[in-house]
Amino acid sequence: MKGEKGRSVEEKYTQWKSLVPVLYDWLANHNLVWPSLSCRWGPQLEQATYKTRQRLYLSEQTDGSVPNTLVIANCEVVKPRVAAAEHISQFNEEARSPFVKKYKTIIHPGEVNRIRELPQNSKIVATHTDSPDVLIWDVEAQPNRHAVLGAADSCPDLILTGHQENAEFALAMCPTEPFVLSGGKDKSVVLWSIHDHISTLAKEQGPTKSPGSTSTSTKHASKGGGGNENHVEGPSVEARGIYQGHEDTVEDVQFCPSSAQEFCSVGDDSCLILWDARAGSTPAIKVEKAHNADIHCVDWNRHDINLILTGSADNTIHMFDRRNLSSGSPVHKFVGHSAAVLCVQWSPDKSSVFGSSAEDGILNIWDHEKIGKRQETTGLKAPNAPPGLFFQHAGHRDKVVDFHWNTSDPWTIVSVSDDCESTNGGGTLQIWRMIDLIYRPVDEVLAELDKFKPQILGCEKN
Repeated sequence: MKGEKGRSVEEKYTQWKSLVPVLYDWLANHNLVWPSLSCRWGPQLEQATYKTRQRLYLSEQTDGSVPNTLVIANCEVVKPRVAAAEHISQFNEEARSPFVKKYKTIIHPGEVNRIRELPQNSKIVATHTDSPDVLIWDVEAQPNRHAVLGAADSCPDLILTGHQENAEFALAMCPTEPFVLSGGKDKSVVLWSIHDHISTLAKEQGPTKSPGSTSTSTKHASKGGGGNENHVEGPSVEARGIYQGHEDTVEDVQFCPSSAQEFCSVGDDSCLILWDARAGSTPAIKVEKAHNADIHCVDWNRHDINLILTGSADNTIHMFDRRNLSSGSPVHKFVGHSAAVLCVQWSPDKSSVFGSSAEDGILNIWDHEKIGKRQETTGLKAPNAPPGLFFQHAGHRDKVVDFHWNTSDPWTIVSVSDDCESTNGGGTLQIWRMIDLIYRPVDEVLAELDKFKPQILGCEKN
């Protein structure tokens, strides 16, 4: 059975690679020695004529022979309609991309399960590891380290405390305030403000300070995956609020794009919960059976704050309207994956578009506005494609554990797969942008193609 699955994955990949010059405006393939469970865009550094340079945040999940690391890379993003079609398809799967260069290494206390950047200052990132704490890093201020066996861990700039058990994956940063949200195995959702650290430090300069009397102190955090002898030291901040309502592990959390006081969470209890910090620590709205299995991921639409996406181990994505959550029913169910959905994310470029990645190795791009409309596409949509699906990125050969739309570069995505099951280990990082003929209005595309009609007809005559 595994052989059959392997063959089908390889066949799909071979077919995909042959179509790269047709489907993509640009693509970079970067082989990772160690898998990265998360990938995020950092700040844009500079713009040139044909490309831009931008930070990229990754991790290295090692086997213990070298330390786990948080990696800050510099990425060169080629601008639209610059790359030659024949060049983007000529890459070696086992090679590193010349477009991705490691800039700095932070030795992380335990493996990095999740990375999230602060929207107000994307040089500040939060990480989750196999511990109850959230670690905050100023990646520009952190020293560059050489990751060798026995090297001491880097010291986080701040440790957020409040979970009673490990908090491994659920992590979000607020778009409007420097707030951090987390969920964990203790079934809790925990909220912090990074500003609490700054304001408490100011108080500590005063004459009335007594040791240990404030909410900020030096913390000896448990190192993820280690015993009691492994500790991380750094200033810590206690939670602003702890929210109880889930009956199993909280797998993902997300802030409302327009409010630091409203957020949502999903978990292994199949529930979607909306919270309002102003109303207390109990659920504002709870959808008991949002899916038929564990829910792995959630995202809130920044352009239309009524729409929330959830992705589940039942292989589906559900879209909910928060004005109608009491019904318990999604507005639409998107069925297009053959394995558990691991990540969902709304596009920053178009309000109705979102992506979903799964254990089937596919990253799907959907447009919910296309559902129910007559398909007047450019012919790229397969006749049996699920409603709303308009692009499939099949460049990964194992589970796509994370992806991130680039807010600085429209329609550009970074995605990462953990290739341990399909190869001898490692992972694949891909940075890609579909050709704009796929997502632009049909009339506009046909008008552009019409301009090339004389050249095409001329070629036929010759």
